[in-house]
Amino acid sequence: MHPAALIEGHEQTWSWLALGLTGAVVLAFLGLFLGALISILGSRLTGGMKLVWVIFAFCAPFLGSLLWFVFGRRDASEPARR
Repeated sequence: MHPAALIEGHEQTWSWLALGLTGAVVLAFLGLFLGALISILGSRLTGGMKLVWVIFAFCAPFLGSLLWFVFGRRDASEPARR
């Protein structure tokens, strides 16, 4: 077999692998984003704070969703301070 044919076959394999990996990352990102939106809207926060988190999640989808799960969700589960 000619060496160029081997390289061409591997290029196609790498392109399919890259496509699959990209698809998996996009699906994980969408899952994180939609999960954050559902969690925000179902939380016990006031309407104004929910709006702030939703706007933040839409303006910075990855960072906003990640920060919601790290900080916002924890604060939403705590009882209101007096």
